[in-house]
Amino acid sequence: MENSVTMSQSRTIQTKLVLPPDTNHLDTIFGGKVLSYIDEIAAITAMKHANQIVVTASIDSVDFLSSARVGDVLELDAVVSSTGRTSMEIFVRVRSKNLMTRKERITTQSFLTMVAVDEKGRPVEVPAVIGETEEERRLINGASARKEHRKLRAPMPG
Repeated sequence: MENSVTMSQSRTIQTKLVLPPDTNHLDTIFGGKVLSYIDEIAAITAMKHANQIVVTASIDSVDFLSSARVGDVLELDAVVSSTGRTSMEIFVRVRSKNLMTRKERITTQSFLTMVAVDEKGRPVEVPAVIGETEEERRLINGASARKEHRKLRAPMPG
């Protein structure tokens, strides 16, 4: 495919340390802080894929599966999991790691939709995405069902 980008070309990984100001009274990270990290890495991933400015169209789902505590390290891993004409679905997985015990767990998984725009804010076309591994192909193959689900939850006009 001529105008295509592999998932690995735009994959982005970030590492963050959970510090006391990032946490609530239980010493676990605020969900809003994690959402901010997710939105940032999704934007970076989408910009790498499209070579364009992007805006967040929606945060389609966020599943908080476990919490991270002060001193844990968060590892965020993001890929473009599907593309439309001007939009990109980004899958973000967040893992927490306790570096002392080596215990690791998935804390959050999320799908976001980003739209590529020009300098005037008008949507522009994006390249298709290619999955190379079995997991990447599963993400791509599940995209149409996720798109239908997004349509079902869209607000009604009026």
